[in-house]
Amino acid sequence: MVNTLSHLGVGLLIALALGFKGKKRNVVAFLSILPDLDFIPYTLFFLLSSSVSHETRTHLFYFLGHREFMHSILFIFLVTLFIWLRTKDRLFTAAGFAAILSHSYLDYATSWKMRPLFPFSTESSIMGAVYFFDPIANLLPLLPIFIVLVGYQKNRGRWNGKFNRFCTFVTNNRRSLYRTLAVVLLVWIIVLPVAKFFLVNQISEAEGTRISYQGTYPVSPGKFLAAYEYNNTHFKIMEISYLSGIGRSDFIEKINSTGSVPDASAYAQRAGKLYSTAVPQEIDYPVFSVSENGDNGTVTVLLSDARNSYVENWAYFRTVYRFVFDKESGEYEAYASEQTGRERRLERNYFG
Repeated sequence: MVNTLSHLGVGLLIALALGFKGKKRNVVAFLSILPDLDFIPYTLFFLLSSSVSHETRTHLFYFLGHREFMHSILFIFLVTLFIWLRTKDRLFTAAGFAAILSHSYLDYATSWKMRPLFPFSTESSIMGAVYFFDPIANLLPLLPIFIVLVGYQKNRGRWNGKFNRFCTFVTNNRRSLYRTLAVVLLVWIIVLPVAKFFLVNQISEAEGTRISYQGTYPVSPGKFLAAYEYNNTHFKIMEISYLSGIGRSDFIEKINSTGSVPDASAYAQRAGKLYSTAVPQEIDYPVFSVSENGDNGTVTVLLSDARNSYVENWAYFRTVYRFVFDKESGEYEAYASEQTGRERRLERNYFG
């Protein structure tokens, strides 16, 4: 997940490197942020989701959800096809394709799950090789925006006498500058996923087990949070990095029971089954905290990801579900809080 302004900068960089000006430049820049306009259909999803069946809600989420269909390969293909049919301009079509692809790729390469193969597959996945505050991925694309902004201001008689040397340098090295920036960014976002692959393999060999590439999450530049199922009762969580390999590690109990709760495992299993029917399926390493309230005859199950306490900033898996089961009737209520935010009650059609 790269910030929208940096996405815009990547689109401008592509357009400027190809020598586009005016409307063509602006359209290519717009295409680089087009996928993030899915907040519009996502709003529609929120308006409709509570009044439809569970199955319909799930399919609506795939089409209207944030970082769902509008970040998929099919959407990229459809937009590219539309550009070609409207313009018959090969270079412009290629630029538009590169701009919209750059957005989906950067989101996929950073820190958020997507469904790139939808509708052919509803499996979510993530590359997770680039920290979402990565300085090169976020700051380098801001330079083209600054260049365009300075040019815009000077063309309108503003900022006279300012940035003259900078403007002269850009003018004299325009084509080579943009291409160099594009190559640096491209190499960076290709090399990091490869580097992560070798790091995960190295840690897997050291631990004597297979560690998930996708489940290894970037927590800072060059550092990741890795996890795997250590045994039937615990996950092992590790902080790993390119420089030091395995840093600190810890064992997280899969089911933690507060007090003496009869059938704690059964309640945890039921909560897990309910969760498995919902979207977006952000939790990779589920842990359960089970407690009983004798006053009202309920059992509460908290479901979260084993890595939650090890991340300080936003993470796709940082959601906590709370299930409250009535011991006599078997009925339940469900709640969720995201990114340590306020808890909200979930509609009954949230789960199947």
